[in-house]
Amino acid sequence: MSSGKKVFIVGPGFIGWNVLDILIEQGYTVTGLVRRDEHAEGIKKSGATPVMGSLDDKELITKQTAEHDIVFHTATADHVPSAVAILDGVKQRASKGLNTIYIHTSGTSVLDDGAKGGEKSEKIYHNDKREEIDSVPDSAPHREIDLTIVKAQKELGAQAKIAIMIPPLIYGFNPKHKRLSIQIPTLTRFALKHGFAAHVGTGAPLWSNIHVIDLARAYVVLMHHMEDTSAASLLENPYYFCECTGDNEPSWQEMATVIGSGLHEAGKIKDPKPRTLPEDLYGDVLGDFTDAVVGMNSRSRANRLRALGWKPVEKDWRKSYLEDELPEIVKEEGGSFSGYKGVVAS
Repeated sequence: MSSGKKVFIVGPGFIGWNVLDILIEQGYTVTGLVRRDEHAEGIKKSGATPVMGSLDDKELITKQTAEHDIVFHTATADHVPSAVAILDGVKQRASKGLNTIYIHTSGTSVLDDGAKGGEKSEKIYHNDKREEIDSVPDSAPHREIDLTIVKAQKELGAQAKIAIMIPPLIYGFNPKHKRLSIQIPTLTRFALKHGFAAHVGTGAPLWSNIHVIDLARAYVVLMHHMEDTSAASLLENPYYFCECTGDNEPSWQEMATVIGSGLHEAGKIKDPKPRTLPEDLYGDVLGDFTDAVVGMNSRSRANRLRALGWKPVEKDWRKSYLEDELPEIVKEEGGSFSGYKGVVAS
Protein backbone atom coordinates (compact mmCIF):
# COMPACT_ATOMS: atom_id res chain seq x y z
CA MET A 1 0.00 0.00 0.00
CA SER A 2 0.97 3.61 -0.46
CA SER A 3 1.48 4.86 3.11
CA GLY A 4 -0.08 8.16 2.04
CA LYS A 5 2.41 8.97 -0.73
CA LYS A 6 1.35 11.46 -3.40
CA VAL A 7 2.00 10.84 -7.09
CA PHE A 8 2.08 13.35 -9.96
CA ILE A 9 1.72 12.00 -13.52
CA VAL A 10 2.64 14.28 -16.43
CA GLY A 11 0.59 12.97 -19.33
CA PRO A 12 -1.78 10.29 -17.97
CA GLY A 13 -2.69 9.21 -21.50
CA PHE A 14 -2.15 5.93 -23.35
CA ILE A 15 0.61 4.79 -20.98
CA GLY A 16 0.07 6.98 -17.93
CA TRP A 17 -3.65 6.35 -17.50
CA ASN A 18 -2.96 2.64 -17.07
CA VAL A 19 -0.27 3.45 -14.51
CA LEU A 20 -2.76 5.75 -12.76
CA ASP A 21 -5.36 2.97 -12.50
CA ILE A 22 -2.91 0.65 -10.73
CA LEU A 23 -1.74 3.36 -8.34
CA ILE A 24 -5.32 4.25 -7.39
CA GLU A 25 -6.01 0.56 -6.72
CA GLN A 26 -2.97 0.48 -4.44
CA GLY A 27 -4.12 3.49 -2.43
CA TYR A 28 -1.88 6.24 -3.76
CA THR A 29 -3.15 9.81 -4.09
CA VAL A 30 -2.69 10.69 -7.76
CA THR A 31 -2.73 13.99 -9.64
CA GLY A 32 -2.54 14.09 -13.44
CA LEU A 33 -1.60 16.95 -15.80
CA VAL A 34 -4.10 17.02 -18.67
CA ARG A 35 -4.90 19.40 -21.55
CA ARG A 36 -8.56 18.68 -22.28
CA ASP A 37 -11.71 18.86 -20.16
CA GLU A 38 -12.91 15.48 -21.47
CA HIS A 39 -9.68 13.82 -20.37
CA ALA A 40 -9.88 15.56 -17.00
CA GLU A 41 -13.31 14.05 -16.45
CA GLY A 42 -11.99 10.63 -17.42
CA ILE A 43 -9.15 10.51 -14.92
CA LYS A 44 -11.42 12.03 -12.27
CA LYS A 45 -13.72 9.03 -12.73
CA SER A 46 -10.65 6.81 -12.32
CA GLY A 47 -10.10 8.35 -8.88
CA ALA A 48 -7.37 10.90 -9.63
CA THR A 49 -7.28 14.70 -9.43
CA PRO A 50 -6.81 16.50 -12.76
CA VAL A 51 -4.71 19.64 -13.15
CA MET A 52 -5.28 21.53 -16.38
CA GLY A 53 -2.19 22.56 -18.31
CA SER A 54 0.25 21.70 -21.07
CA LEU A 55 3.82 20.45 -21.26
CA ASP A 56 4.91 24.06 -21.80
CA ASP A 57 3.52 25.18 -18.42
CA LYS A 58 6.91 24.94 -16.70
CA GLU A 59 5.98 26.78 -13.52
CA LEU A 60 2.90 24.63 -13.03
CA ILE A 61 4.84 21.39 -13.57
CA THR A 62 7.60 22.49 -11.19
CA LYS A 63 5.06 23.49 -8.54
CA GLN A 64 3.20 20.19 -8.77
CA THR A 65 6.44 18.21 -8.66
CA ALA A 66 7.52 20.08 -5.53
CA GLU A 67 4.28 19.00 -3.85
CA HIS A 68 4.50 15.28 -4.71
CA ASP A 69 6.64 12.40 -3.48
CA ILE A 70 6.64 10.48 -6.77
CA VAL A 71 6.57 11.78 -10.36
CA PHE A 72 6.04 9.96 -13.66
CA HIS A 73 6.56 11.62 -17.04
CA THR A 74 4.66 9.46 -19.53
CA ALA A 75 3.59 12.10 -22.07
CA THR A 76 6.50 12.02 -24.53
CA ALA A 77 10.18 11.15 -24.72
CA ASP A 78 11.20 14.38 -26.44
CA HIS A 79 9.90 17.43 -24.59
CA VAL A 80 12.94 18.82 -22.81
CA PRO A 81 11.26 21.81 -21.05
CA SER A 82 8.73 19.63 -19.20
CA ALA A 83 11.45 17.23 -18.01
CA VAL A 84 13.60 20.16 -16.89
CA ALA A 85 10.56 21.58 -15.06
CA ILE A 86 10.20 18.30 -13.17
CA LEU A 87 13.90 18.30 -12.30
CA ASP A 88 13.54 21.87 -11.00
CA GLY A 89 10.76 20.67 -8.69
CA VAL A 90 12.88 17.72 -7.57
CA LYS A 91 15.71 20.13 -6.74
CA GLN A 92 13.32 22.34 -4.76
CA ARG A 93 12.30 19.32 -2.70
CA ALA A 94 15.93 18.30 -2.22
CA SER A 95 16.73 21.78 -0.85
CA LYS A 96 14.12 21.11 1.86
CA GLY A 97 15.48 17.65 2.66
CA LEU A 98 12.69 15.87 0.77
CA ASN A 99 13.57 12.92 -1.46
CA THR A 100 11.68 12.36 -4.73
CA ILE A 101 11.15 9.36 -6.98
CA TYR A 102 11.13 10.39 -10.65
CA ILE A 103 10.54 7.94 -13.50
CA HIS A 104 10.98 9.43 -16.97
CA THR A 105 9.79 7.78 -20.18
CA SER A 106 12.27 7.45 -23.03
CA GLY A 107 11.92 4.92 -25.86
CA THR A 108 13.89 2.34 -27.80
CA SER A 109 14.11 4.58 -30.85
CA VAL A 110 17.28 5.56 -28.99
CA LEU A 111 18.67 2.27 -30.34
CA ASP A 112 18.08 3.37 -33.96
CA ASP A 113 20.50 1.50 -36.23
CA GLY A 114 19.60 3.38 -39.41
CA ALA A 115 18.34 0.24 -41.16
CA LYS A 116 15.49 2.09 -42.94
CA GLY A 117 13.76 -1.13 -43.87
CA GLY A 118 16.97 -2.90 -44.83
CA GLU A 119 18.40 -5.91 -43.04
CA LYS A 120 17.58 -7.67 -39.79
CA SER A 121 20.15 -6.91 -37.08
CA GLU A 122 21.56 -9.40 -34.58
CA LYS A 123 22.40 -6.57 -32.16
CA ILE A 124 20.45 -6.84 -28.88
CA TYR A 125 20.74 -4.32 -26.04
CA HIS A 126 20.62 -5.47 -22.41
CA ASN A 127 19.86 -2.95 -19.68
CA ASP A 128 21.86 -4.80 -17.05
CA LYS A 129 24.90 -3.81 -19.10
CA ARG A 130 24.97 -0.04 -18.85
CA GLU A 131 27.95 0.21 -21.18
CA GLU A 132 25.72 -0.99 -24.03
CA ILE A 133 23.33 1.93 -23.53
CA ASP A 134 26.18 4.39 -22.97
CA SER A 135 27.53 3.33 -26.37
CA VAL A 136 24.51 4.89 -28.09
CA PRO A 137 25.48 8.14 -29.89
CA ASP A 138 24.55 11.41 -28.16
CA SER A 139 22.70 12.33 -31.38
CA ALA A 140 20.37 9.31 -31.21
CA PRO A 141 16.60 9.91 -30.82
CA HIS A 142 15.63 10.76 -27.22
CA ARG A 143 19.29 10.77 -26.15
CA GLU A 144 19.55 14.52 -25.50
CA ILE A 145 16.81 14.44 -22.88
CA ASP A 146 18.03 11.14 -21.38
CA LEU A 147 21.48 12.68 -20.87
CA THR A 148 19.93 15.82 -19.36
CA ILE A 149 18.22 13.63 -16.76
CA VAL A 150 21.36 11.57 -16.09
CA LYS A 151 23.35 14.78 -15.53
CA ALA A 152 20.77 16.06 -13.04
CA GLN A 153 20.76 12.66 -11.34
CA LYS A 154 24.51 12.88 -10.75
CA GLU A 155 24.15 16.41 -9.35
CA LEU A 156 21.38 15.38 -6.97
CA GLY A 157 23.08 12.18 -5.83
CA ALA A 158 21.34 10.67 -2.82
CA GLN A 159 18.80 13.54 -2.72
CA ALA A 160 16.60 11.93 -5.39
CA LYS A 161 15.85 8.53 -6.91
CA ILE A 162 15.68 8.81 -10.70
CA ALA A 163 15.12 6.14 -13.35
CA ILE A 164 14.49 6.12 -17.09
CA MET A 165 12.00 3.63 -18.51
CA ILE A 166 12.76 2.76 -22.15
CA PRO A 167 9.76 1.00 -23.74
CA PRO A 168 9.89 -0.58 -27.21
CA LEU A 169 6.97 -0.59 -29.66
CA ILE A 170 3.83 -0.38 -27.49
CA TYR A 171 0.59 -2.09 -28.47
CA GLY A 172 -2.64 -3.01 -26.69
CA PHE A 173 -6.05 -1.60 -25.90
CA ASN A 174 -7.80 -0.87 -22.62
CA PRO A 175 -11.57 -0.69 -23.29
CA LYS A 176 -11.99 1.57 -20.24
CA HIS A 177 -9.86 4.27 -21.85
CA LYS A 178 -10.56 3.72 -25.57
CA ARG A 179 -7.00 4.69 -26.56
CA LEU A 180 -4.79 3.15 -29.21
CA SER A 181 -1.04 3.10 -29.72
CA ILE A 182 0.78 4.64 -32.68
CA GLN A 183 2.82 2.51 -35.05
CA ILE A 184 0.59 -0.48 -35.86
CA PRO A 185 -2.69 1.53 -35.83
CA THR A 186 -1.07 4.13 -38.12
CA LEU A 187 0.00 1.43 -40.57
CA THR A 188 -3.54 0.01 -40.39
CA ARG A 189 -5.12 3.37 -41.19
CA PHE A 190 -2.72 3.71 -44.11
CA ALA A 191 -3.83 0.30 -45.40
CA LEU A 192 -7.49 1.25 -45.08
CA LYS A 193 -6.88 4.40 -47.12
CA HIS A 194 -4.70 2.90 -49.83
CA GLY A 195 -6.03 -0.66 -50.00
CA PHE A 196 -2.85 -2.50 -49.05
CA ALA A 197 -0.72 -3.14 -45.98
CA ALA A 198 2.79 -1.72 -46.24
CA HIS A 199 6.28 -2.04 -44.79
CA VAL A 200 9.36 0.12 -45.30
CA GLY A 201 11.92 -1.43 -47.65
CA THR A 202 12.23 -5.18 -47.21
CA GLY A 203 10.42 -5.08 -43.86
CA ALA A 204 13.14 -7.33 -42.41
CA PRO A 205 14.17 -5.23 -39.35
CA LEU A 206 12.90 -6.35 -35.95
CA TRP A 207 11.48 -4.32 -33.07
CA SER A 208 10.77 -5.64 -29.56
CA ASN A 209 7.31 -4.82 -28.21
CA ILE A 210 5.18 -4.63 -25.06
CA HIS A 211 1.47 -4.56 -24.19
CA VAL A 212 0.58 -1.23 -22.60
CA ILE A 213 -0.91 -2.84 -19.48
CA ASP A 214 2.19 -4.99 -18.95
CA LEU A 215 4.19 -1.78 -19.34
CA ALA A 216 2.03 0.01 -16.76
CA ARG A 217 2.65 -2.81 -14.30
CA ALA A 218 6.36 -2.49 -14.99
CA TYR A 219 6.34 1.20 -14.04
CA VAL A 220 4.72 0.34 -10.72
CA VAL A 221 7.11 -2.57 -10.05
CA LEU A 222 9.99 -0.19 -10.72
CA MET A 223 8.45 2.46 -8.48
CA HIS A 224 8.13 0.00 -5.58
CA HIS A 225 11.74 -1.05 -6.11
CA MET A 226 12.79 2.61 -5.97
CA GLU A 227 10.81 3.08 -2.76
CA ASP A 228 12.81 0.26 -1.17
CA THR A 229 16.28 0.86 -2.59
CA SER A 230 18.97 3.51 -2.27
CA ALA A 231 19.66 6.29 -4.75
CA ALA A 232 23.18 4.91 -5.12
CA SER A 233 22.05 1.79 -6.97
CA LEU A 234 20.11 3.95 -9.43
CA LEU A 235 23.13 6.18 -9.95
CA GLU A 236 25.01 3.12 -11.10
CA ASN A 237 22.39 2.40 -13.76
CA PRO A 238 19.14 4.38 -14.22
CA TYR A 239 18.01 2.54 -17.39
CA TYR A 240 15.17 -0.01 -17.62
CA PHE A 241 13.99 -1.72 -20.80
CA CYS A 242 10.54 -3.34 -20.86
CA GLU A 243 9.70 -5.95 -23.51
CA CYS A 244 7.62 -9.09 -23.72
CA THR A 245 9.07 -10.68 -26.83
CA GLY A 246 12.36 -12.24 -25.81
CA ASP A 247 13.84 -13.77 -28.96
CA ASN A 248 10.52 -13.64 -30.80
CA GLU A 249 10.41 -10.04 -32.04
CA PRO A 250 8.26 -9.64 -35.14
CA SER A 251 9.67 -8.05 -38.27
CA TRP A 252 7.89 -5.10 -39.86
CA GLN A 253 7.08 -7.39 -42.78
CA GLU A 254 5.40 -9.83 -40.38
CA MET A 255 3.39 -7.00 -38.82
CA ALA A 256 2.31 -5.82 -42.27
CA THR A 257 1.25 -9.38 -43.12
CA VAL A 258 -0.99 -9.55 -40.05
CA ILE A 259 -2.46 -6.11 -40.82
CA GLY A 260 -3.18 -7.16 -44.39
CA SER A 261 -4.77 -10.49 -43.49
CA GLY A 262 -6.79 -8.90 -40.68
CA LEU A 263 -8.21 -6.20 -42.91
CA HIS A 264 -8.86 -8.72 -45.68
CA GLU A 265 -10.77 -10.99 -43.28
CA ALA A 266 -12.78 -7.95 -42.17
CA GLY A 267 -13.69 -7.22 -45.79
CA LYS A 268 -11.85 -3.90 -45.80
CA ILE A 269 -9.19 -4.57 -48.45
CA LYS A 270 -9.18 -6.91 -51.45
CA ASP A 271 -5.59 -8.16 -51.35
CA PRO A 272 -4.02 -9.23 -48.04
CA LYS A 273 -0.47 -9.37 -49.40
CA PRO A 274 1.75 -6.58 -48.02
CA ARG A 275 3.85 -4.37 -50.26
CA THR A 276 6.81 -2.05 -49.91
CA LEU A 277 5.72 1.43 -48.87
CA PRO A 278 6.40 3.97 -51.65
CA GLU A 279 8.43 6.91 -50.37
CA ASP A 280 5.99 9.38 -51.93
CA LEU A 281 3.34 8.06 -49.51
CA TYR A 282 5.42 8.50 -46.34
CA GLY A 283 3.27 11.54 -45.57
CA ASP A 284 0.36 9.17 -44.95
CA VAL A 285 2.34 7.28 -42.31
CA LEU A 286 4.81 9.23 -40.16
CA GLY A 287 6.19 11.74 -42.62
CA ASP A 288 9.96 12.28 -42.54
CA PHE A 289 10.22 9.91 -39.57
CA THR A 290 8.60 6.95 -41.35
CA ASP A 291 11.69 4.94 -42.24
CA ALA A 292 13.03 5.37 -38.69
CA VAL A 293 9.88 4.79 -36.66
CA VAL A 294 8.55 1.83 -38.67
CA GLY A 295 11.66 0.65 -40.46
CA MET A 296 14.56 0.19 -38.10
CA ASN A 297 15.88 -2.54 -35.82
CA SER A 298 15.35 -1.99 -32.10
CA ARG A 299 16.00 -5.07 -29.99
CA SER A 300 16.10 -4.86 -26.19
CA ARG A 301 15.86 -7.14 -23.17
CA ALA A 302 14.16 -6.26 -19.86
CA ASN A 303 16.61 -8.23 -17.70
CA ARG A 304 16.49 -5.80 -14.78
CA LEU A 305 12.68 -5.70 -14.51
CA ARG A 306 12.47 -9.49 -14.72
CA ALA A 307 14.99 -9.69 -11.89
CA LEU A 308 12.56 -7.57 -9.83
CA GLY A 309 9.79 -10.12 -10.38
CA TRP A 310 8.00 -8.41 -13.26
CA LYS A 311 6.78 -10.59 -16.12
CA PRO A 312 4.44 -9.95 -19.06
CA VAL A 313 1.03 -11.62 -18.84
CA GLU A 314 -1.13 -9.83 -21.45
CA LYS A 315 -1.93 -10.97 -25.01
CA ASP A 316 0.87 -10.99 -27.55
CA TRP A 317 0.89 -8.31 -30.24
CA ARG A 318 -0.80 -10.46 -32.90
CA LYS A 319 -3.71 -11.59 -30.72
CA SER A 320 -4.16 -8.13 -29.24
CA TYR A 321 -4.24 -6.55 -32.68
CA LEU A 322 -6.74 -8.94 -34.23
CA GLU A 323 -9.04 -9.21 -31.19
CA ASP A 324 -8.88 -5.72 -29.66
CA GLU A 325 -7.25 -3.03 -31.78
CA LEU A 326 -8.37 -3.83 -35.31
CA PRO A 327 -12.10 -3.87 -34.38
CA GLU A 328 -11.70 -0.37 -32.94
CA ILE A 329 -9.78 0.99 -35.92
CA VAL A 330 -12.30 -0.21 -38.50
CA LYS A 331 -14.99 1.77 -36.68
CA GLU A 332 -13.17 5.01 -37.49
CA GLU A 333 -13.99 7.25 -40.43
CA GLY A 334 -11.84 6.04 -43.32
CA GLY A 335 -10.29 7.83 -46.26
CA SER A 336 -9.41 11.13 -44.61
CA PHE A 337 -6.37 9.86 -42.71
CA SER A 338 -3.23 11.77 -43.67
CA GLY A 339 -0.59 10.28 -41.42
CA TYR A 340 0.24 10.50 -37.74
CA LYS A 341 1.23 14.02 -36.73
CA GLY A 342 1.95 13.59 -33.00
CA VAL A 343 5.09 12.67 -31.09
CA VAL A 344 6.13 9.02 -30.99
CA ALA A 345 7.37 8.01 -27.55
CA SER A 346 9.12 4.77 -28.46
